[in-house]
Amino acid sequence: MNKNVLLLLILAFLAETHSETLKEKYILYDVNPGEGFNLRRDVFMRVAVMVRKLNLASSDTRFTLVLPPWGHLYHWKSRDLGKQTQIPWGLFFDVESISLFVPAIEFTDYQALLGSNIDVVYYLQGFAGGWKDGKFEEKFQVAKCLQPPEYQKDETGLYEGYFWDFDNVRAVKFDCLSVQGSTRVLQKFLEESQETSVMLDRAESLLHDFFGDVNYWGIRRAMKFSSELAKISNQFRESKLDSSDEKDDTIVKDDWREHRAGRRIRGGPFACVHLRRGDYVRARVGQIPSIKGAADQLDVKMKEYDLGTLYVATDASNTEFEEFRSYLKQYKVLKYNPTHDVKTKYMDGGIAILDQLICSHAKYFIGSYESTFSFRIQEEREIMGFPLKTTFDMLCPDGRKQCEKGSQWKIDWGTRDQDWSLSAPVQHAEL
Repeated sequence: MNKNVLLLLILAFLAETHSETLKEKYILYDVNPGEGFNLRRDVFMRVAVMVRKLNLASSDTRFTLVLPPWGHLYHWKSRDLGKQTQIPWGLFFDVESISLFVPAIEFTDYQALLGSNIDVVYYLQGFAGGWKDGKFEEKFQVAKCLQPPEYQKDETGLYEGYFWDFDNVRAVKFDCLSVQGSTRVLQKFLEESQETSVMLDRAESLLHDFFGDVNYWGIRRAMKFSSELAKISNQFRESKLDSSDEKDDTIVKDDWREHRAGRRIRGGPFACVHLRRGDYVRARVGQIPSIKGAADQLDVKMKEYDLGTLYVATDASNTEFEEFRSYLKQYKVLKYNPTHDVKTKYMDGGIAILDQLICSHAKYFIGSYESTFSFRIQEEREIMGFPLKTTFDMLCPDGRKQCEKGSQWKIDWGTRDQDWSLSAPVQHAEL
């Protein structure tokens, strides 16, 4: 037998034996119900990096991240779809790709493996009185709840609360946990926990360990959209925008660990604008343009980049969209209108992702100020290697040619030989 083959077989046997001796722990989390889709994606990244680091620091325990099902969100307003709840991550994202960064499973996999009970839920909150002496320090403490608890004991002595619209899920124990700092503040606490499953509610209370570092971009690259949504967006680009990855120089390798992109001019022969309206019209007075003001800015940019087609990702009403288009009659202005089948299957979350996929491939993109929807598009473009100038532009308020454009968070690829390995393979339920 070839010595290399023999060595591989021995290593595989040792890895399998090691995985059988590991203790298993599961980390669950949830976010404030009022937070939107793209902020939730950011919180996921914080927790995923934390769980990855738990695995790398432990020699006897495998920590698996349980992905919280998607539920109805503020911006998901299609009433004809009914309740948009209990949505698995696999409908929107590639869970296998995520699992190359951190062991991850769907909540239904967790139920199949361990049942519907969660050993303990910690409700994250701040400290009473906030910072002391104006000094910020990272700390945590199991404490009295500052607000009436979200979880209450039922007649069996277990705790009931909102568990992603699953009626039969309960927690065995519950406590409030005052926390101040990044995800690393809880690492030792979670390592030493005796429970098999721990849920952190209001996980947005935890900050990024290191925002924008190699781990941030590692999980961001791993968070690939589902292949079915990518296929739908590709078909739209090809038929409506004369755009494809081959022609646009936007090919991304299937395995994110193997992908690197140099920064150069690329993208399809169209511009994209994220025209945020809705609640922004009220909440961002003086920070976003009027419909006419946005159209005037786009007219300038279309001429600057010599483009004749403009794709619009927007939550504007049909009336607002038609007004916007009326100011740009010299261009082809369009948006994505899903078929009944696509909308029914992928719902509002999937349609938003299709907008992001399409916009991320435009030769030029301009977003809305401080919108996480725009941020996620900028990140996709960073992964593909677009120039900064065509990625990080923002719409200005009326009457201003120059305005704050937001931070430019450049991608950190890590070293050429960056080790993304995990200590053991992910264990999925046999269904």
